[in-house]
Amino acid sequence: MKMMRKRVHHRLILKKKSYMRKLLRKSLKKDVERSHQMHYRGWTKSTQHKFEDTWQEQRPIEMILGKEKTELAGLAIGVSSMKAGESALLEVGWELGYGKEGNFSFPNVPPMADLFYEVELIGFDETKEGKSRGDMTVEERIGAGDRRKMEGNVLFKDEKLEEAMQQYEMAIAYMNDDFMFQLMGKYRDMALAVKNPCHLNIAACLIKLKRYDEAIAQCSIVLSEDENNVKALFRRGKARAELGQTDAAREDFQKARKYAPEDKAIIKELRLLAEHDKAVYQKQKEIYKGIFGKAPEPKPKQKNWLIFVWHWLVALFCRLLKLGKHKSE
Repeated sequence: MKMMRKRVHHRLILKKKSYMRKLLRKSLKKDVERSHQMHYRGWTKSTQHKFEDTWQEQRPIEMILGKEKTELAGLAIGVSSMKAGESALLEVGWELGYGKEGNFSFPNVPPMADLFYEVELIGFDETKEGKSRGDMTVEERIGAGDRRKMEGNVLFKDEKLEEAMQQYEMAIAYMNDDFMFQLMGKYRDMALAVKNPCHLNIAACLIKLKRYDEAIAQCSIVLSEDENNVKALFRRGKARAELGQTDAAREDFQKARKYAPEDKAIIKELRLLAEHDKAVYQKQKEIYKGIFGKAPEPKPKQKNWLIFVWHWLVALFCRLLKLGKHKSE
């Protein structure tokens, strides 16, 4: 998934370890206790092998500068010079990546491999509690996500769609797959009550931006958790209809209407699909009429000549027989 991707604003080449570490230490003075939420994809420079893609995995990552994993040092240094909402292409030398040994588990990176990273910095999150996301309690993470969701709602109402999506993405980052996997019962319900609306609101933004494939993906995430979610079915149906996927759209709308039979928006979309189908049928009818023309009139059936001859012979025989009777009298 390619969420909120913008053009690359700049390119950085990061290779000299000692200099780059100084740059990172300098950036820590202003970014201390600040969590960076980002999307990135990484691939090796020599083979172009893609080893990680958070867009495809539909989960942004969190990084606190100075506390990142060793193999992400180059990525951290590059991010330290970026602004919220900015994108960059980073070229990272092997010393600031997976090192001399590489990594043979996940992600798989060969030894001494120079790397490329395409990065989008979604935004910053001040850790007011003095904790990183991983150190927060369940309630703290859900609460932090809910605050981001509310901020996104304000931006959405102001039609600031890109900024709203950034807030929703940051909210979702608090409830990533690893976190959700550990939750059960009421805590899972609490998390989904924040997470699912964020996905649906992102879908609403994407529909307004005419990014329909991405909107479908967001709705499908919600439907994987709640297959009868009316908003998810409706918005996925809208996106599918815009892409001309009328059968799939109708299926979504009909299922949504099953759970919300009086919803006027759903009824309207089903009516529009019916009108669309009727118009397509009429157009196809005209096309076929033009190709094949008017059907020819059926020709009258010709009488069989044998039957005609037989009737003539019978009539002749009867006439001769009648003449013979007259002569005998």
